[in-house]
Amino acid sequence: MSKQLFRSGTSIGANVFEGKNAQSRADFCNKMNVALKEASESYYWIDLIHDTQYISDIEYDSIVSDIKRIVAVLTKIVKATKADKS
Repeated sequence: MSKQLFRSGTSIGANVFEGKNAQSRADFCNKMNVALKEASESYYWIDLIHDTQYISDIEYDSIVSDIKRIVAVLTKIVKATKADKS
């Protein structure tokens, strides 16, 4: 589980970083959408790691608040970028 969280968690930053140098608006939107998917997957792994008691409630509360903010920001970016294409 921790390896999966590591992979999905680091993929968020990698895709956002790639998106900064996107070749087009569509490419940027795609990278942000992939980052959002990876953030959602990370949220799943964080929940699972907590449910299986690998992390405490205090650790979970701290981590989950961060991933919720990341998901919210990426959701806004993806929606705004898609709206601009219309």
